[in-house]
Amino acid sequence: MSGNTYSQRNFTVAKKPREGNKSQAIRDYHRENPKAKAKEIIAGLAEKGVAVKPNLVYLVIGKEKGERRHRRQVQQRATNVATAAGNLDAVKTILQVKALAVEVGGYDALKQLVDALSS
Repeated sequence: MSGNTYSQRNFTVAKKPREGNKSQAIRDYHRENPKAKAKEIIAGLAEKGVAVKPNLVYLVIGKEKGERRHRRQVQQRATNVATAAGNLDAVKTILQVKALAVEVGGYDALKQLVDALSS
């Protein structure tokens, strides 16, 4: 027997063929059929040859809803701050803040300045 031990030998393991991105398939199907329930999405994707489990469907759709909700909340907060400052044009205020951030060296520097002023 040669000097190679069992742990030093190289073994190749067959890899499973990729079926594609299941999450992306769920997103695409949900965009085409926004009112479809999870069972309908599973059945529709099964017809296309993509096998997905209900938990993955719930996860992907839930993340999409969460991202949309978060985006709306951020926009609402920005609008609230702008109107509370007395400026009715929220977009103009946001652009002014963005320009100020660029002027002082970025958002982190602007946040440090605001924190220093508030304390």
